[in-house]
Amino acid sequence: MTKHYSGWRKSRRSNPNGECIEAGRASDGTIGVRDTKFYGTGPTLEFTRDEWRNFLHKIRANDP
Repeated sequence: MTKHYSGWRKSRRSNPNGECIEAGRASDGTIGVRDTKFYGTGPTLEFTRDEWRNFLHKIRANDP
């Protein structure tokens, strides 16, 4: 079964040329991440809330 994600938001670090990612949330709290150049038809990575929180923590810890 494919999950339905809503509230897609583009990354604040997106390039102005349209190459970016966006994240949305499913009703069960799962976070979906996709590449915008596929216009919603490409694959979606799925993260649990804990996985997403840890992922963001690691990225922010290495942000210059």
